[in-house]
Amino acid sequence: MKDLIEKINAEFEAFTTEANSLTEKGVKAAGARARKSTLELEKLLKQFRKVSIEESKK
Repeated sequence: MKDLIEKINAEFEAFTTEANSLTEKGVKAAGARARKSTLELEKLLKQFRKVSIEESKK
């Protein structure tokens, strides 16, 4: 579970960096990278939800 949370935090940090590059510097390629990060975050958050439900049943 800790490893999963670390992955989520790292991916969110990557998203934040790319989103800031897009909005502040106007780097259009950063927008694509930020969108890719959102897809990865979605997967990780679904996985977290599944694991946390399993943990709460123990």
